[in-house]
Amino acid sequence: MKVDRSHLFETLKERGYVYQMSNEENVRKIVNGEPTTVYVGIDPTADSLHIGHFFSLMMIKYFQDAGHRPIVLIGGATAMVGDPSGRTDMRKMQTKEQIEHNLNEVKGIVERFVDTKGENPAVIVNNADWFKGYDYVDFMRDIGTYFNVNTMLSNDAYARRLEEGGLTFLEMGYMLMQAYDFVYLNKTYGCNLQIGGSDQWGNMIAGTELSRKMAFADGKKHNLECLTCPLLTNSEGQKMGKTAKGALWVAREKTSVFDFYQYFYNVPDKDVLLLLKLFTRIPLDEINDIVEHDIISAKRRMAFEITKLVHGEEEAIKAQQMAQNLFAQGGDDAPEFEIARSLIERGIGICDLLVMTKLCSSKSDARRMIEGGGISMKGEKVDDFSMTLKVEDFENNSILLKKGKKNFIKVVIK
Repeated sequence: MKVDRSHLFETLKERGYVYQMSNEENVRKIVNGEPTTVYVGIDPTADSLHIGHFFSLMMIKYFQDAGHRPIVLIGGATAMVGDPSGRTDMRKMQTKEQIEHNLNEVKGIVERFVDTKGENPAVIVNNADWFKGYDYVDFMRDIGTYFNVNTMLSNDAYARRLEEGGLTFLEMGYMLMQAYDFVYLNKTYGCNLQIGGSDQWGNMIAGTELSRKMAFADGKKHNLECLTCPLLTNSEGQKMGKTAKGALWVAREKTSVFDFYQYFYNVPDKDVLLLLKLFTRIPLDEINDIVEHDIISAKRRMAFEITKLVHGEEEAIKAQQMAQNLFAQGGDDAPEFEIARSLIERGIGICDLLVMTKLCSSKSDARRMIEGGGISMKGEKVDDFSMTLKVEDFENNSILLKKGKKNFIKVVIK
């Protein structure tokens, strides 16, 4: 879908993508100006991407659709070190083999969101390609000399780790590596704008500062800028993308398409407007109208459009139909939770089962839900929080549990 480049900055700002900038005037000129090269970085610390990464990919897709040249950097080298941003402890170090596996998986997912063919293909690069063979002493002499330790320690990423008393020298090197990535991409590809989440602000601004200092030393003009989008949070200020089962992953092997759809359909009404603005290309006036006059339809469309964007239209239709079937009490398409027959033969309390399936967060939560009439089993309200289930309570080795109006799970004996 084509985007008007002459008003791209205003479009991004209206839809909620713009948060911090190294220099607003320069960033606006770059974004709204002639086609240039823009990059976003992702470290392959897992074999999939979560919804926070997807936020940045949505942003780079706007640039591509406006005619700018996108680069997606998958950090095979920086993943070896581990970004300390937002951490209270050091990231678990992974083997080279794990990172290589993760990198290949993430590359496949990225290729679903940005066009790597056609007239304006995105370039996917790995910073291990330029760090491999770069002598440590040479790197420290070339790059380390431009970094002041006192300034680095005042950065939020390092200050938080210092408070915990566990900042390592390895982590200190991360900022230097990411900063050098920007300088390298500028030299190699003419890239002069980096975009990313606001948690990367310190690392991103380090890249622009490194460029400025190196340009000054060489008597050249510095022209690198950076732009961040806000962290994806709900109306309560909590980070989005966390479910009872963990992170909300883009890979369907880690988060099913149905669970993905249900996550968005179950968000509070006041978050629907933001999600429609960020994760769909629906015109803003149409979004405002549907949210104001029919929030249920707005929520259903939002969940469908985001699922379609991530998993494709066919899978989105299946997830929507599954949700409608469950709402109609069908239950056949409910996500399954497998439980050992030995546990059921001994008898299991309804509250314990609700906690095991993660329909409830604790036994006290389960008790409150039952007392409030919020739990159903086989289509009937559960009114006894002390009841025990046995094999004979399961029909064809399964039983359907429901919490509220939207959360279902089929417990299957294995």
